[in-house]
Amino acid sequence: MDELEPTPNPPETEIRTAGQQIARAASIVMAAYIFSTLVGIVRGSVISHAFGTSMELDAYNAANRVTELLFNLTAGGALGSAFIPMFTGLLTRKDTQNAWKLASGVINALLMILVGVTALMWIFAPLIVERILFSLVPNANQAMLGLTVNLLRTMLPTVIIFGISGLMMGILNSHQVFLWPALAPAMYSLGQIAGVLLLPKSLGIQRLAIGAVLGALGHLALQLPNLFRLPHRFYDKAAGFKDAAVRQVLKLMVPRIIGAGVVQLNFVANTIIGLSLGEGAASALAWAFTIMLMPQAAIAQSAGTASLPTLSAQVELGQFDQFKKTLSGIMRVMLLLALPATVGLIALRVPIIRVLYERGSFDAASTQMVAWALLWYAVGLTGHSLVEVLSRAFYAMHDTKTPVIVGVMAMTGNILLSFAFSRLFRAIGWLPLGGLALANSLATAVECLVLLQILRKRLNGLAGRQILLSGWQTLSGSLAMGLTLCGWMAIFGGRNKYLVLMGGVAVGLLVYAAVLWLLKVPELQTIIQRVKCKLAENG
Repeated sequence: MDELEPTPNPPETEIRTAGQQIARAASIVMAAYIFSTLVGIVRGSVISHAFGTSMELDAYNAANRVTELLFNLTAGGALGSAFIPMFTGLLTRKDTQNAWKLASGVINALLMILVGVTALMWIFAPLIVERILFSLVPNANQAMLGLTVNLLRTMLPTVIIFGISGLMMGILNSHQVFLWPALAPAMYSLGQIAGVLLLPKSLGIQRLAIGAVLGALGHLALQLPNLFRLPHRFYDKAAGFKDAAVRQVLKLMVPRIIGAGVVQLNFVANTIIGLSLGEGAASALAWAFTIMLMPQAAIAQSAGTASLPTLSAQVELGQFDQFKKTLSGIMRVMLLLALPATVGLIALRVPIIRVLYERGSFDAASTQMVAWALLWYAVGLTGHSLVEVLSRAFYAMHDTKTPVIVGVMAMTGNILLSFAFSRLFRAIGWLPLGGLALANSLATAVECLVLLQILRKRLNGLAGRQILLSGWQTLSGSLAMGLTLCGWMAIFGGRNKYLVLMGGVAVGLLVYAAVLWLLKVPELQTIIQRVKCKLAENG
Protein backbone atom coordinates (compact mmCIF):
# COMPACT_ATOMS: atom_id res chain seq x y z
CA MET A 1 0.00 0.00 0.00
CA ASP A 2 1.96 3.01 -1.27
CA GLU A 3 -0.74 5.67 -0.99
CA LEU A 4 -4.03 5.72 0.82
CA GLU A 5 -7.12 6.99 -0.88
CA PRO A 6 -8.97 9.61 1.14
CA THR A 7 -12.10 8.33 2.79
CA PRO A 8 -15.23 10.28 3.61
CA ASN A 9 -14.84 12.35 6.72
CA PRO A 10 -16.27 10.52 9.74
CA PRO A 11 -18.61 12.37 12.05
CA GLU A 12 -16.90 14.84 14.35
CA THR A 13 -18.19 12.92 17.37
CA GLU A 14 -16.43 9.83 16.03
CA ILE A 15 -13.13 11.71 15.73
CA ARG A 16 -13.59 13.10 19.20
CA THR A 17 -14.36 9.63 20.56
CA ALA A 18 -11.17 8.14 19.11
CA GLY A 19 -9.09 11.03 20.39
CA GLN A 20 -10.70 10.87 23.82
CA GLN A 21 -10.21 7.11 23.95
CA ILE A 22 -6.50 7.46 23.18
CA ALA A 23 -6.20 10.39 25.61
CA ARG A 24 -7.79 8.38 28.43
CA ALA A 25 -5.69 5.33 27.66
CA ALA A 26 -2.52 7.42 27.32
CA SER A 27 -3.26 9.14 30.64
CA ILE A 28 -3.61 5.76 32.36
CA VAL A 29 -0.43 4.44 30.77
CA MET A 30 1.47 7.66 31.50
CA ALA A 31 0.46 7.55 35.17
CA ALA A 32 1.53 3.91 35.36
CA TYR A 33 4.81 4.65 33.57
CA ILE A 34 5.47 7.54 35.93
CA PHE A 35 4.95 5.19 38.87
CA SER A 36 7.20 2.60 37.23
CA THR A 37 9.76 5.33 36.59
CA LEU A 38 9.70 6.35 40.26
CA VAL A 39 10.27 2.73 41.24
CA GLY A 40 13.03 2.65 38.62
CA ILE A 41 14.62 5.68 40.23
CA VAL A 42 14.66 3.86 43.56
CA ARG A 43 16.19 0.85 41.80
CA GLY A 44 18.84 3.08 40.24
CA SER A 45 19.61 4.62 43.62
CA VAL A 46 20.00 1.18 45.21
CA ILE A 47 22.22 -0.10 42.38
CA SER A 48 24.35 3.04 42.20
CA HIS A 49 24.88 3.00 45.96
CA ALA A 50 25.98 -0.64 45.84
CA PHE A 51 28.03 -0.67 42.63
CA GLY A 52 28.61 2.91 41.37
CA THR A 53 30.30 2.82 37.94
CA SER A 54 32.47 -0.17 38.82
CA MET A 55 33.95 -2.98 36.75
CA GLU A 56 31.31 -5.34 38.18
CA LEU A 57 28.50 -3.12 36.93
CA ASP A 58 30.22 -2.87 33.53
CA ALA A 59 30.11 -6.69 33.41
CA TYR A 60 26.42 -6.73 34.36
CA ASN A 61 25.53 -4.11 31.73
CA ALA A 62 27.42 -6.09 29.08
CA ALA A 63 25.57 -9.31 29.96
CA ASN A 64 22.25 -7.49 30.18
CA ARG A 65 22.81 -6.03 26.72
CA VAL A 66 22.99 -9.56 25.29
CA THR A 67 19.72 -10.67 26.95
CA GLU A 68 18.01 -7.50 25.67
CA LEU A 69 19.33 -8.26 22.19
CA LEU A 70 17.94 -11.80 22.32
CA PHE A 71 14.56 -10.64 23.60
CA ASN A 72 14.20 -7.98 20.95
CA LEU A 73 15.30 -10.33 18.17
CA THR A 74 12.92 -13.14 19.13
CA ALA A 75 9.97 -11.16 20.51
CA GLY A 76 9.94 -7.69 22.03
CA GLY A 77 8.63 -4.85 19.91
CA ALA A 78 8.73 -7.09 16.84
CA LEU A 79 6.04 -9.32 18.30
CA GLY A 80 3.79 -6.47 19.40
CA SER A 81 4.02 -4.58 16.11
CA ALA A 82 3.01 -7.69 14.14
CA PHE A 83 0.60 -9.34 16.58
CA ILE A 84 -1.48 -6.42 17.92
CA PRO A 85 -2.76 -5.14 14.53
CA MET A 86 -3.83 -8.64 13.44
CA PHE A 87 -5.32 -9.57 16.82
CA THR A 88 -7.12 -6.21 17.04
CA GLY A 89 -8.43 -6.63 13.50
CA LEU A 90 -10.00 -9.98 14.39
CA LEU A 91 -11.55 -8.53 17.55
CA THR A 92 -12.88 -5.54 15.58
CA ARG A 93 -14.62 -7.97 13.21
CA LYS A 94 -16.01 -9.86 16.24
CA ASP A 95 -14.10 -12.98 15.21
CA THR A 96 -13.05 -13.88 18.74
CA GLN A 97 -12.63 -17.58 17.96
CA ASN A 98 -9.87 -16.99 15.43
CA ALA A 99 -8.41 -14.16 17.53
CA TRP A 100 -7.74 -16.47 20.46
CA LYS A 101 -6.60 -19.27 18.18
CA LEU A 102 -4.06 -16.80 16.77
CA ALA A 103 -2.91 -15.87 20.28
CA SER A 104 -2.57 -19.56 21.21
CA GLY A 105 -0.53 -20.33 18.11
CA VAL A 106 1.80 -17.40 18.65
CA ILE A 107 2.35 -18.41 22.29
CA ASN A 108 3.22 -21.98 21.30
CA ALA A 109 5.54 -20.94 18.47
CA LEU A 110 7.19 -18.27 20.61
CA LEU A 111 7.91 -20.71 23.43
CA MET A 112 9.64 -23.13 21.07
CA ILE A 113 11.79 -20.37 19.58
CA LEU A 114 12.73 -18.76 22.89
CA VAL A 115 13.66 -22.01 24.63
CA GLY A 116 15.83 -23.09 21.70
CA VAL A 117 17.62 -19.74 21.40
CA THR A 118 18.19 -19.48 25.15
CA ALA A 119 19.70 -22.98 25.30
CA LEU A 120 22.12 -22.18 22.48
CA MET A 121 23.16 -18.91 24.11
CA TRP A 122 23.81 -20.67 27.43
CA ILE A 123 26.18 -23.10 25.66
CA PHE A 124 28.06 -20.44 23.68
CA ALA A 125 28.12 -17.73 26.39
CA PRO A 126 31.92 -17.84 26.91
CA LEU A 127 32.56 -17.43 23.19
CA ILE A 128 30.10 -14.53 22.91
CA VAL A 129 31.60 -12.68 25.86
CA GLU A 130 35.25 -13.08 24.88
CA ARG A 131 35.02 -12.78 21.08
CA ILE A 132 32.26 -10.14 20.82
CA LEU A 133 31.64 -8.09 23.96
CA PHE A 134 35.32 -7.70 24.84
CA SER A 135 36.66 -7.81 21.28
CA LEU A 136 38.02 -4.24 21.52
CA VAL A 137 39.54 -4.69 24.96
CA PRO A 138 43.16 -5.87 24.67
CA ASN A 139 44.30 -8.29 27.40
CA ALA A 140 40.85 -8.29 28.97
CA ASN A 141 40.68 -9.15 32.66
CA GLN A 142 39.95 -12.88 32.89
CA ALA A 143 38.03 -12.40 36.12
CA MET A 144 35.74 -9.89 34.40
CA LEU A 145 35.23 -12.24 31.45
CA GLY A 146 34.25 -15.07 33.77
CA LEU A 147 31.94 -12.80 35.77
CA THR A 148 30.20 -11.59 32.59
CA VAL A 149 29.65 -15.21 31.45
CA ASN A 150 28.12 -16.17 34.81
CA LEU A 151 25.87 -13.08 34.83
CA LEU A 152 24.71 -13.78 31.27
CA ARG A 153 23.81 -17.38 32.08
CA THR A 154 21.96 -16.30 35.22
CA MET A 155 19.84 -13.78 33.30
CA LEU A 156 19.06 -15.87 30.19
CA PRO A 157 15.69 -17.12 31.60
CA THR A 158 14.45 -13.52 31.45
CA VAL A 159 14.41 -13.82 27.65
CA ILE A 160 11.73 -16.55 27.81
CA ILE A 161 9.76 -14.88 30.59
CA PHE A 162 9.70 -11.44 28.94
CA GLY A 163 8.75 -12.99 25.58
CA ILE A 164 5.59 -14.52 27.02
CA SER A 165 4.88 -11.48 29.19
CA GLY A 166 5.21 -9.20 26.16
CA LEU A 167 2.58 -11.24 24.33
CA MET A 168 0.26 -11.01 27.34
CA MET A 169 0.74 -7.25 27.26
CA GLY A 170 -0.26 -7.14 23.59
CA ILE A 171 -3.43 -9.18 24.24
CA LEU A 172 -4.46 -6.91 27.11
CA ASN A 173 -3.74 -3.71 25.17
CA SER A 174 -5.87 -5.02 22.28
CA HIS A 175 -8.74 -5.28 24.78
CA GLN A 176 -8.09 -1.67 25.89
CA VAL A 177 -6.60 -2.87 29.18
CA PHE A 178 -3.58 -0.65 29.78
CA LEU A 179 -3.07 -0.10 33.50
CA TRP A 180 -1.61 -3.41 34.65
CA PRO A 181 0.64 -3.98 31.63
CA ALA A 182 2.02 -0.47 32.11
CA LEU A 183 2.69 -1.20 35.80
CA ALA A 184 4.57 -4.42 34.96
CA PRO A 185 7.98 -2.67 34.54
CA ALA A 186 7.72 -1.63 38.18
CA MET A 187 7.72 -5.31 39.14
CA TYR A 188 10.97 -5.81 37.24
CA SER A 189 12.55 -2.94 39.15
CA LEU A 190 11.22 -4.26 42.46
CA GLY A 191 12.77 -7.65 41.73
CA GLN A 192 16.17 -6.05 41.19
CA ILE A 193 15.80 -3.95 44.35
CA ALA A 194 14.94 -7.08 46.33
CA GLY A 195 17.90 -8.93 44.87
CA VAL A 196 20.40 -6.23 45.85
CA LEU A 197 18.97 -5.55 49.32
CA LEU A 198 17.83 -8.99 50.48
CA LEU A 199 20.32 -11.46 49.04
CA PRO A 200 23.69 -12.01 50.81
CA LYS A 201 26.31 -9.39 49.97
CA SER A 202 28.79 -12.21 49.40
CA LEU A 203 27.03 -12.86 46.07
CA GLY A 204 28.25 -9.48 44.79
CA ILE A 205 26.78 -8.35 41.47
CA GLN A 206 25.04 -11.74 41.12
CA ARG A 207 22.42 -10.32 43.49
CA LEU A 208 21.37 -7.96 40.72
CA ALA A 209 21.23 -10.71 38.09
CA ILE A 210 19.08 -12.96 40.32
CA GLY A 211 16.87 -9.98 41.08
CA ALA A 212 16.41 -9.43 37.34
CA VAL A 213 15.02 -12.97 36.99
CA LEU A 214 12.70 -12.43 39.96
CA GLY A 215 11.57 -9.11 38.48
CA ALA A 216 10.83 -10.73 35.12
CA LEU A 217 8.63 -13.30 36.87
CA GLY A 218 6.82 -10.45 38.63
CA HIS A 219 6.42 -8.68 35.27
CA LEU A 220 4.53 -11.73 33.96
CA ALA A 221 2.63 -12.57 37.15
CA LEU A 222 1.09 -9.07 37.44
CA GLN A 223 -0.66 -9.47 34.06
CA LEU A 224 -2.03 -12.99 34.39
CA PRO A 225 -5.09 -12.20 36.58
CA ASN A 226 -6.32 -9.63 34.04
CA LEU A 227 -5.69 -12.05 31.19
CA PHE A 228 -7.79 -14.74 32.88
CA ARG A 229 -10.68 -12.26 33.25
CA LEU A 230 -10.94 -11.49 29.52
CA PRO A 231 -14.19 -12.58 27.84
CA HIS A 232 -14.32 -15.53 25.42
CA ARG A 233 -10.76 -16.47 26.33
CA PHE A 234 -9.49 -19.92 25.45
CA TYR A 235 -6.19 -21.67 24.74
CA ASP A 236 -5.59 -24.08 21.85
CA LYS A 237 -2.53 -26.19 22.62
CA ALA A 238 -2.52 -27.63 19.10
CA ALA A 239 -2.21 -24.23 17.39
CA GLY A 240 1.19 -23.21 16.09
CA PHE A 241 3.33 -22.89 12.98
CA LYS A 242 0.82 -24.76 10.82
CA ASP A 243 -1.79 -22.01 11.17
CA ALA A 244 -1.81 -19.42 8.37
CA ALA A 245 -2.51 -16.51 10.74
CA VAL A 246 0.44 -17.45 12.96
CA ARG A 247 2.71 -17.68 9.93
CA GLN A 248 1.45 -14.25 8.83
CA VAL A 249 2.37 -12.77 12.22
CA LEU A 250 5.82 -14.36 12.00
CA LYS A 251 6.16 -13.06 8.44
CA LEU A 252 5.30 -9.54 9.59
CA MET A 253 7.77 -9.94 12.44
CA VAL A 254 10.74 -10.67 10.16
CA PRO A 255 11.35 -7.08 8.97
CA ARG A 256 10.77 -5.77 12.48
CA ILE A 257 13.21 -8.35 13.88
CA ILE A 258 15.84 -7.15 11.43
CA GLY A 259 15.24 -3.57 12.51
CA ALA A 260 15.26 -4.46 16.21
CA GLY A 261 18.42 -6.45 15.62
CA VAL A 262 20.16 -3.45 14.09
CA VAL A 263 19.03 -1.20 16.96
CA GLN A 264 20.21 -3.70 19.55
CA LEU A 265 23.45 -4.31 17.69
CA ASN A 266 23.97 -0.59 17.86
CA PHE A 267 23.58 -0.73 21.65
CA VAL A 268 25.94 -3.71 21.74
CA ALA A 269 28.43 -1.75 19.64
CA ASN A 270 28.18 1.18 22.04
CA THR A 271 28.75 -1.21 24.95
CA ILE A 272 31.78 -2.72 23.22
CA ILE A 273 33.21 0.73 22.47
CA GLY A 274 32.36 1.87 26.00
CA LEU A 275 34.20 -1.09 27.50
CA SER A 276 37.26 -0.04 25.51
CA LEU A 277 37.15 3.52 26.90
CA GLY A 278 38.16 2.55 30.42
CA GLU A 279 36.48 1.50 33.65
CA GLY A 280 33.09 3.04 34.22
CA ALA A 281 32.49 4.38 30.70
CA ALA A 282 30.02 1.63 29.72
CA SER A 283 28.16 2.05 33.01
CA ALA A 284 28.08 5.85 32.64
CA LEU A 285 26.50 5.49 29.19
CA ALA A 286 23.95 3.04 30.60
CA TRP A 287 23.05 5.38 33.48
CA ALA A 288 22.67 8.37 31.14
CA PHE A 289 20.52 6.46 28.66
CA THR A 290 18.34 5.22 31.52
CA ILE A 291 17.71 8.80 32.67
CA MET A 292 16.87 9.89 29.11
CA LEU A 293 14.40 7.01 28.83
CA MET A 294 12.48 8.11 31.93
CA PRO A 295 10.62 11.03 30.26
CA GLN A 296 10.63 9.16 26.94
CA ALA A 297 8.71 6.27 28.52
CA ALA A 298 6.17 8.54 30.18
CA ILE A 299 5.69 10.75 27.11
CA ALA A 300 6.13 8.56 24.04
CA GLN A 301 5.72 4.96 25.08
CA SER A 302 2.45 5.77 26.84
CA ALA A 303 1.06 7.46 23.72
CA GLY A 304 2.43 4.77 21.42
CA THR A 305 1.04 1.93 23.52
CA ALA A 306 -2.36 3.58 23.85
CA SER A 307 -2.66 4.61 20.20
CA LEU A 308 -1.70 1.39 18.38
CA PRO A 309 -4.98 -0.51 19.01
CA THR A 310 -7.07 2.53 18.02
CA LEU A 311 -4.98 3.32 14.92
CA SER A 312 -5.17 -0.36 13.93
CA ALA A 313 -8.95 -0.34 14.28
CA GLN A 314 -9.22 2.84 12.17
CA VAL A 315 -7.18 1.20 9.41
CA GLU A 316 -9.30 -1.94 9.66
CA LEU A 317 -12.45 0.19 9.18
CA GLY A 318 -10.92 2.25 6.36
CA GLN A 319 -11.16 5.51 8.30
CA PHE A 320 -7.95 7.07 6.98
CA ASP A 321 -9.01 10.71 7.41
CA GLN A 322 -9.66 9.96 11.05
CA PHE A 323 -6.36 8.08 11.17
CA LYS A 324 -4.50 11.21 9.97
CA LYS A 325 -6.22 13.48 12.46
CA THR A 326 -5.55 11.07 15.31
CA LEU A 327 -1.87 10.77 14.39
CA SER A 328 -1.46 14.54 13.91
CA GLY A 329 -2.97 15.19 17.33
CA ILE A 330 -0.64 12.70 18.99
CA MET A 331 2.39 14.29 17.34
CA ARG A 332 1.41 17.76 18.54
CA VAL A 333 1.11 16.48 22.09
CA MET A 334 4.50 14.75 21.73
CA LEU A 335 6.11 18.08 20.81
CA LEU A 336 4.29 19.82 23.65
CA LEU A 337 5.84 17.44 26.17
CA ALA A 338 9.13 16.26 24.63
CA LEU A 339 10.73 19.62 23.75
CA PRO A 340 10.55 21.08 27.28
CA ALA A 341 11.66 17.72 28.70
CA THR A 342 14.71 17.91 26.43
CA VAL A 343 15.59 21.40 27.61
CA GLY A 344 14.97 20.45 31.23
CA LEU A 345 17.25 17.40 31.04
CA ILE A 346 20.04 19.44 29.51
CA ALA A 347 19.82 22.34 31.94
CA LEU A 348 19.26 20.31 35.13
CA ARG A 349 21.27 17.19 34.27
CA VAL A 350 23.82 17.60 37.10
CA PRO A 351 21.32 18.10 39.96
CA ILE A 352 19.16 15.30 38.51
CA ILE A 353 22.07 12.85 38.67
CA ARG A 354 23.23 14.09 42.07
CA VAL A 355 19.76 13.62 43.57
CA LEU A 356 19.12 10.25 41.93
CA TYR A 357 22.45 8.50 42.23
CA GLU A 358 25.29 10.39 43.97
CA ARG A 359 25.81 8.36 47.13
CA GLY A 360 27.84 5.37 48.25
CA SER A 361 30.02 4.02 45.42
CA PHE A 362 28.61 6.63 43.01
CA ASP A 363 30.85 9.65 43.61
CA ALA A 364 31.26 13.12 42.10
CA ALA A 365 33.47 11.75 39.32
CA SER A 366 30.70 9.31 38.36
CA THR A 367 28.24 12.22 38.27
CA GLN A 368 30.41 14.16 35.83
CA MET A 369 30.79 11.17 33.51
CA VAL A 370 27.05 10.45 33.45
CA ALA A 371 26.17 14.16 33.09
CA TRP A 372 28.43 14.45 30.05
CA ALA A 373 26.78 11.47 28.34
CA LEU A 374 23.29 12.69 29.32
CA LEU A 375 23.93 16.09 27.72
CA TRP A 376 24.31 14.45 24.31
CA TYR A 377 21.63 11.79 24.80
CA ALA A 378 19.07 14.43 25.84
CA VAL A 379 19.45 16.18 22.49
CA GLY A 380 17.76 13.15 20.91
CA LEU A 381 14.80 12.88 23.30
CA THR A 382 12.28 14.54 20.96
CA GLY A 383 13.41 12.36 18.06
CA HIS A 384 13.11 9.20 20.16
CA SER A 385 9.61 10.22 21.27
CA LEU A 386 8.31 10.92 17.76
CA VAL A 387 9.80 7.70 16.34
CA GLU A 388 7.82 5.71 18.95
CA VAL A 389 4.56 7.08 17.53
CA LEU A 390 5.49 7.29 13.84
CA SER A 391 6.65 3.68 13.71
CA ARG A 392 3.38 2.52 15.26
CA ALA A 393 1.45 4.32 12.54
CA PHE A 394 3.18 2.06 10.01
CA TYR A 395 2.52 -1.03 12.14
CA ALA A 396 -1.17 -0.13 12.30
CA MET A 397 -1.18 -0.20 8.47
CA HIS A 398 0.40 -3.68 8.58
CA ASP A 399 3.63 -2.22 7.21
CA THR A 400 6.56 -3.43 9.28
CA LYS A 401 9.06 -3.08 6.43
CA THR A 402 9.27 0.69 6.00
CA PRO A 403 10.21 1.64 9.60
CA VAL A 404 12.67 -1.25 9.61
CA ILE A 405 14.42 -0.15 6.41
CA VAL A 406 14.65 3.42 7.71
CA GLY A 407 15.77 2.18 11.12
CA VAL A 408 18.47 -0.04 9.62
CA MET A 409 19.87 2.90 7.65
CA ALA A 410 19.76 5.20 10.67
CA MET A 411 21.31 2.74 13.09
CA THR A 412 24.03 1.74 10.62
CA GLY A 413 24.93 5.41 10.46
CA ASN A 414 24.78 5.47 14.26
CA ILE A 415 27.43 2.76 14.57
CA LEU A 416 29.72 4.52 12.09
CA LEU A 417 29.21 7.87 13.81
CA SER A 418 29.88 6.26 17.21
CA PHE A 419 33.41 5.34 16.15
CA ALA A 420 33.96 8.69 14.42
CA PHE A 421 32.57 10.92 17.19
CA SER A 422 34.31 9.04 20.02
CA ARG A 423 37.63 9.61 18.24
CA LEU A 424 36.74 13.25 17.50
CA PHE A 425 35.80 13.93 21.11
CA ARG A 426 39.04 12.35 22.31
CA ALA A 427 41.05 14.42 19.81
CA ILE A 428 39.63 17.72 21.08
CA GLY A 429 40.10 16.75 24.73
CA TRP A 430 36.49 15.81 25.54
CA LEU A 431 35.35 12.58 27.18
CA PRO A 432 34.85 10.24 24.18
CA LEU A 433 31.74 8.60 25.63
CA GLY A 434 29.85 11.81 24.78
CA GLY A 435 30.50 11.09 21.10
CA LEU A 436 28.62 7.78 21.36
CA ALA A 437 25.60 9.55 22.87
CA LEU A 438 25.64 12.28 20.20
CA ALA A 439 25.79 9.66 17.43
CA ASN A 440 22.65 8.04 18.82
CA SER A 441 20.80 11.36 18.96
CA LEU A 442 21.69 12.38 15.41
CA ALA A 443 20.79 8.99 13.96
CA THR A 444 17.42 9.05 15.70
CA ALA A 445 16.69 12.57 14.43
CA VAL A 446 17.36 11.45 10.84
CA GLU A 447 15.16 8.38 11.34
CA CYS A 448 12.33 10.57 12.64
CA LEU A 449 12.47 13.01 9.70
CA VAL A 450 12.55 10.24 7.09
CA LEU A 451 9.60 8.38 8.65
CA LEU A 452 7.62 11.62 8.82
CA GLN A 453 8.27 12.41 5.16
CA ILE A 454 7.22 8.92 4.02
CA LEU A 455 4.02 9.11 6.09
CA ARG A 456 3.14 12.53 4.69
CA LYS A 457 3.44 11.20 1.16
CA ARG A 458 1.52 8.01 1.87
CA LEU A 459 -1.32 9.77 3.69
CA ASN A 460 -1.51 12.69 1.23
CA GLY A 461 -0.60 15.16 3.95
CA LEU A 462 -0.52 15.11 7.74
CA ALA A 463 -1.86 18.48 8.94
CA GLY A 464 1.66 19.84 8.53
CA ARG A 465 0.76 23.49 9.22
CA GLN A 466 -0.84 22.63 12.52
CA ILE A 467 2.17 20.51 13.54
CA LEU A 468 4.62 23.26 12.53
CA LEU A 469 2.62 25.91 14.39
CA SER A 470 2.47 23.72 17.48
CA GLY A 471 6.19 23.01 17.14
CA TRP A 472 7.05 26.72 16.88
CA GLN A 473 4.92 27.61 19.92
CA THR A 474 6.37 24.74 21.94
CA LEU A 475 9.92 25.64 20.92
CA SER A 476 9.36 29.25 21.99
CA GLY A 477 8.19 28.15 25.41
CA SER A 478 11.03 25.65 25.73
CA LEU A 479 13.68 28.26 24.85
CA ALA A 480 12.23 30.68 27.40
CA MET A 481 12.30 27.89 29.96
CA GLY A 482 15.89 27.03 29.04
CA LEU A 483 17.11 30.60 29.47
CA THR A 484 15.37 30.80 32.82
CA LEU A 485 16.97 27.55 33.98
CA CYS A 486 20.42 28.73 32.91
CA GLY A 487 19.95 31.77 35.13
CA TRP A 488 18.64 29.58 37.92
CA MET A 489 21.70 27.31 37.77
CA ALA A 490 24.07 30.27 37.65
CA ILE A 491 22.54 31.73 40.84
CA PHE A 492 21.62 28.62 42.85
CA GLY A 493 23.76 25.86 41.27
CA GLY A 494 26.00 25.54 44.33
CA ARG A 495 23.16 25.26 46.85
CA ASN A 496 21.47 22.17 48.28
CA LYS A 497 20.97 19.65 45.45
CA TYR A 498 17.30 19.03 46.31
CA LEU A 499 16.55 22.76 46.33
CA VAL A 500 18.34 23.24 43.02
CA LEU A 501 16.45 20.41 41.32
CA MET A 502 12.95 20.92 42.73
CA GLY A 503 13.15 24.70 42.45
CA GLY A 504 14.45 24.46 38.90
CA VAL A 505 11.65 22.11 37.86
CA ALA A 506 9.01 24.39 39.40
CA VAL A 507 10.41 27.59 37.88
CA GLY A 508 10.91 25.97 34.48
CA LEU A 509 7.37 24.60 34.34
CA LEU A 510 5.87 27.95 35.37
CA VAL A 511 7.76 29.83 32.66
CA TYR A 512 6.89 27.22 30.03
CA ALA A 513 3.18 27.20 30.94
CA ALA A 514 3.09 31.01 30.97
CA VAL A 515 4.53 31.26 27.45
CA LEU A 516 2.11 28.63 26.12
CA TRP A 517 -0.79 30.47 27.75
CA LEU A 518 0.29 33.78 26.19
CA LEU A 519 0.58 32.10 22.77
CA LYS A 520 -2.87 30.50 23.25
CA VAL A 521 -1.62 27.01 22.42
CA PRO A 522 -4.76 24.92 21.65
CA GLU A 523 -3.55 21.82 23.50
CA LEU A 524 -3.01 23.81 26.69
CA GLN A 525 -6.41 25.47 26.32
CA THR A 526 -7.98 22.01 25.96
CA ILE A 527 -6.26 20.79 29.12
CA ILE A 528 -7.41 23.87 31.07
CA GLN A 529 -10.97 23.41 29.81
CA ARG A 530 -11.02 19.75 30.85
CA VAL A 531 -9.71 20.62 34.30
CA LYS A 532 -12.45 23.26 34.68
CA CYS A 533 -15.08 20.72 33.62
CA LYS A 534 -13.80 18.19 36.14
CA LEU A 535 -13.77 20.78 38.90
CA ALA A 536 -17.32 21.84 37.97
CA GLU A 537 -18.49 18.21 38.06
CA ASN A 538 -16.89 17.61 41.46
CA GLY A 539 -18.19 20.92 42.76
